Amino acid sequence: MKSLRTFFAALALVFGMSALAPAAFAGDPVIDAAIESGQVGERIDGRLGVIGSADPALIRKVQEINNKRAAKYAEVAAETGTTVAEVARITGEKQISKLSRGQWYMDASGSWKQK
Repeated sequence: MKSLRTFFAALALVFGMSALAPAAFAGDPVIDAAIESGQVGERIDGRLGVIGSADPALIRKVQEINNKRAAKYAEVAAETGTTVAEVARITGEKQISKLSRGQWYMDASGSWKQK
């Protein structure tokens, strides 16, 4: 039953992601540049992470996007009867799979790795 809920959560998330403002899942020029330069990466928990130290303005931008993502995860979880953590994890896996070679992600052990 839990895997069925996870499947529907993933399906709803895929459709829900297309309705989001681009900044909620990157698409922001500042974030895109930071991802390209290796300052920001995707985390397995569905959030963005700052790699090393960064300018306070970039940190605020990452937090802003993570707040938007968290709100969307809560919305999808409520609609699908699953947990926010499951929705976030599915999204994290999807976002990591979309990264280009050389971009950074954080795996389940908390280690930053380059794709």
